[in-house]
Amino acid sequence: MRKAIVVGTGAGGATAAKALQGKFDVTILEAGGEFRPFSTSLSLIERAKSTGLLRDERWIRLLFPAMNVSRTSERMTLVRGSGLGGTTTLATGNGMRADGPLKEIGINLDAEFAELEREIPVSTGHQKRWRPSTKRLFGICRQMKLDPVPLPKLGDSRRCINCGLCVLGCPRGAKWDSRQFLEEARARGARLVTRTRVERVVCPGGRATGVIVRQGFMKWHMPADVVILAAGGLGTPGILNTSGVECEKTLFVDPVLCVAAEWKGALQNRDISMPFVVQRDGFIIAPYFDYLSYFFNRSWKFPADDTLGLMVKIADSSAGTVSGGRVEKAMTAEDTKRLNSGEELCREIFGRLGIGREKVVRGTLNAGHPGGMLPLTRKESSSFHNERLPENLYVADATILPRSPGNPPLLTIMAMAKRVARVCSMH
Repeated sequence: MRKAIVVGTGAGGATAAKALQGKFDVTILEAGGEFRPFSTSLSLIERAKSTGLLRDERWIRLLFPAMNVSRTSERMTLVRGSGLGGTTTLATGNGMRADGPLKEIGINLDAEFAELEREIPVSTGHQKRWRPSTKRLFGICRQMKLDPVPLPKLGDSRRCINCGLCVLGCPRGAKWDSRQFLEEARARGARLVTRTRVERVVCPGGRATGVIVRQGFMKWHMPADVVILAAGGLGTPGILNTSGVECEKTLFVDPVLCVAAEWKGALQNRDISMPFVVQRDGFIIAPYFDYLSYFFNRSWKFPADDTLGLMVKIADSSAGTVSGGRVEKAMTAEDTKRLNSGEELCREIFGRLGIGREKVVRGTLNAGHPGGMLPLTRKESSSFHNERLPENLYVADATILPRSPGNPPLLTIMAMAKRVARVCSMH
């Protein structure tokens, strides 16, 4: 049987591995180790915060090793998952389609989305368990004719206990993450190798023969007939660059800014993350308790139980790059305009709660959905394969999105990975 190597265990990698195992003998490579949910007492965090010890969001790895936080050269905070499951373990489990940019170039993933709906439970049943503060925000957005929509969530909502830890590793297993697909792939015979970093793809004569991997001080060549890169919107371009494949300077990152105010008994920190969404031109708004800002941003001084937050996520411009591990990404004038529009709308919503503008604080600008550095074009809508790549090397993550969808891309990345796996199997 032909051998396939899948690099990465997040949404794209796990989906591709599951789909390919059986047609190929699949080996899945993960740079990190086992995922462990956040386990530090929040009361201890609050005490440490009050002393002023928590100053840099990059220190989050000391508390939660699965969350890798870095900064761009322009000091924007980047958040990535580290370990089995990639960033899916830190995502809010949104099961929404964000394939508008793909439709624009003639790509229809209806069949892949339908498959995913059959494979993963999706529900808006969480709505009946919303905290009063969430219900109040939803009602205000309706009054303002903002058309709020409950977000479908991946997983078993019956197991949810509203602990508010969705983005720190669901302790009850209610939220779906890609480790479930990994287990299915392994049950079918796939091999999973952790703590193994891929340095480059070996491509003599324009064809991939495998990858160079490193474990500690050991380095060797791992052969394969097909290689699928799904190391994420920052990781995959880095591997491609060291493999001699030049990417575009078209990085998007979906910048997120959370604004918050004190609201006694909000208990948003004990509610489901992103329970509903408001869609606007170029940005979205959703209720969200931002742990990163709460832990490290000095403006967020309210007790966790009394903090009420709203997230603004924008569809940013495709203007950035990754080079030698350095991420260069700045906010353009249009990006800033969109972010300011979203922030202003959040302040209006808070105003309907009777919260004065001067009492609303900004959080830490961060980004968690990088992609777009090897974007698909209409020419590649059938092949899902950039002509710069060797014929047996594919990409199955957000790197191939044509532009920022401006919405959570989890389900769309999985649908793309299914298509990539199908194309691989035909060649």
